[in-house]
Amino acid sequence: MSLPRCLDGKLELPVLGSPLFIVSGPELVIAQCKAGIVGSFPALNARPVEMLDQWLTRIENELGEYQALHPEKKVAPYAVNQICHASNDRLMKDMETCVKHKVPVIITSLRPPAELVEAAHSYGGVVFHDVINVKHARKAAEQGVDGLILVCAGAGGHAGMLSPFALVREVKQWFKGTVLLSGAISDGWGIASALALGADMAYMGTRFIATAEAHAQDGYKQMIVDAGTADIVYTPYFSGVNANYLRSSIAANGLNPDDVLGPRSGAKLSLGNDDDKGPKAWRDIWSAGQGAGAIDDVPAVAALVDRLKTQYDAA
Repeated sequence: MSLPRCLDGKLELPVLGSPLFIVSGPELVIAQCKAGIVGSFPALNARPVEMLDQWLTRIENELGEYQALHPEKKVAPYAVNQICHASNDRLMKDMETCVKHKVPVIITSLRPPAELVEAAHSYGGVVFHDVINVKHARKAAEQGVDGLILVCAGAGGHAGMLSPFALVREVKQWFKGTVLLSGAISDGWGIASALALGADMAYMGTRFIATAEAHAQDGYKQMIVDAGTADIVYTPYFSGVNANYLRSSIAANGLNPDDVLGPRSGAKLSLGNDDDKGPKAWRDIWSAGQGAGAIDDVPAVAALVDRLKTQYDAA
């Protein structure tokens, strides 16, 4: 098992709760870390830009106080996701704030993040980069990332199309850092399966949308509870990049889910500024992975992690 020093011995479960656009906030992150799994959020969720410093201060203070009161507990570190894209004009300012707070784990997306790796390593932080294929994995490894998040078929959001059986085993042949596996992992059996396959950690998103602490509308959480694999639509229509969405949320916004399976003319990746009239894809079209079929309730994070641990131990 290849875990960086900042995580070794500090986890109840080898799980990182993935950063969820709009949905992840301090409440969810703090609850995840207190439960012994890595909690994370996209830096862009903290708006305006000055809010990021406040969020990080709150997370650090609350986790520090909890650890002081419960020295016997494993309190996990937290992570911040940085979107490395030309349209993200906050990137370097947000990274300066992360360096100031010495954020333990930086999760990077899209462009290989050489300058962010250097910044994180300057204070002892680690960088995990998400990829959907071996080509992207090799490019990220060349930039010196500490871990690769393999986003396989069935993951929520911008998922790849490769089977984890193929991608994990091929990457493990040459990459010696931390490997995280994403894609339809919703219970303890899925976590155990990820490790059996050779991953070091499971990367779980959709399961944590349907929790009490998540900043998701009640209708969003219930839609995940009600969904099965047939209710997930994989399409580049809304952002220009293939992603998984809830069929019912597409229909609820006046669109036929069967008519959005291909790309939309002129569609571009949006970080939250969608000028089209009508529904905003980043706000109203709800993402979820194929693992929604194994989700049937909306528990508090602590109760959920206890259940995941019981299932993991059984597996």
